Amino acid sequence: MISIDNYDFKGKRAIIRVDFNVPLNEKGEVTDDTRIRAAIPTIKKVLAEGGSVILMSHMGRPKKNPDPKYSLEQIVPAVEKNLGTKVEFAGDCIGEKAAEMAKNLKPGQVMLLENLRFYAEEEGKPRGLAEDASKEEKDAAKKALKEGPQKEFVKKLASLADCYINDAFGTAHRKHASTYLIAKQFPNDKMFGYLMEKEVKAISSLMEAPAHPFCAIVGGSKVSSKIGVIKALIEKVDSIIIGGGMTYTFAAAQGGKVGGSICEPDMFPVALEILELAKKKGVQLVMSPDALIADAFSADANTKEAPANDIPDGWEGLDIGSEGKKVFREHILGCKTILWNGPVGVFEIDKFATGSKEVAQAIAEIKAGKVEYRLDKTNIIHCPIGKVSFGGEKLTENYNALIGAIVKAKPAAAKGQYIKSCVVASTMGPGVKVNGAKLV
Repeated sequence: MISIDNYDFKGKRAIIRVDFNVPLNEKGEVTDDTRIRAAIPTIKKVLAEGGSVILMSHMGRPKKNPDPKYSLEQIVPAVEKNLGTKVEFAGDCIGEKAAEMAKNLKPGQVMLLENLRFYAEEEGKPRGLAEDASKEEKDAAKKALKEGPQKEFVKKLASLADCYINDAFGTAHRKHASTYLIAKQFPNDKMFGYLMEKEVKAISSLMEAPAHPFCAIVGGSKVSSKIGVIKALIEKVDSIIIGGGMTYTFAAAQGGKVGGSICEPDMFPVALEILELAKKKGVQLVMSPDALIADAFSADANTKEAPANDIPDGWEGLDIGSEGKKVFREHILGCKTILWNGPVGVFEIDKFATGSKEVAQAIAEIKAGKVEYRLDKTNIIHCPIGKVSFGGEKLTENYNALIGAIVKAKPAAAKGQYIKSCVVASTMGPGVKVNGAKLV
């Protein structure tokens, strides 16, 4: 793949896949522009070299087109503020207006397309199916979408530009129209942006020569979105801690009761395959024996603890339980390299974030009181136990909210300096909040 530093952008239109899935307040104002700022170096590079820029991103999970709640028009002021130049909003991501605006772009100009996920073609997931649609009906609808409308959607996006840049690490693993499929439309004119390059280098550095025991902590809600990650890690690590909603698919696949917990029955064979593969490779899979369960997915829900494989009907697991915290902690304390990928509970809700915080605290307490973490130029945290990489937006599954709650820097240090007693720093770039201060 071509390097962004070796490509001639003069007179060319670059379509850049960014991750502007940023939080908004009730007024539609951006409350955290970290992701926008992280993409600025790539955008400025194209503009400085005489090119023009077409930005495309998703926001949230809209189920209709249009949906004002998820319109990217709301973030235009924040993008303009950080970029320091005018940003034209297309009002759509395909169609005559978007095509005409792209065609008329002059060097140095920037336009922003509307939310890609307004179209089902972006993710390749059909909409409007009956709630009781069978698996066969769902599969047929998905196949029809991918073979027809999605291909046309990709062609229309690609027709807007002369070259393609992927700078959205948080979505790069998905085979979506704007990431995997569109890249095929630019065989000789595709490249990573600076953020993507940085993240890939950070992960590569971690994986090439890890100190052992090497443990991966894999969280998140669905096995289906982590299959590739888990299978790849089994080839590299000594153990994998599995948390989050995935836990209940593994539990149910082995005959357990998971109540109303998130669960993917169609992934049972895959879960069992992973268990067998880990056993064959001698990789220890560590799961919480218990769960913090709730009678509703809400901050106001009633809660109690139960075995992770025996959750009563009407209740769902939303975090690891007391025993799980002990098991995870003891295992983490015995490791020398840790790769953390995803929360072990619903960290967006405080009462279900305690498991993820305990995991972070356990990492921080390795050689308690004597650990210094240094954030180097590649944004990997170095310390006496080896390397602790949180890999930025994707590898932390949007941990920006969690970071503010668990970092214990006294005081916040400048980027490149030592940070004593710091639980985690992020590779998302400068400006990550640390107890009200910022890494700069």
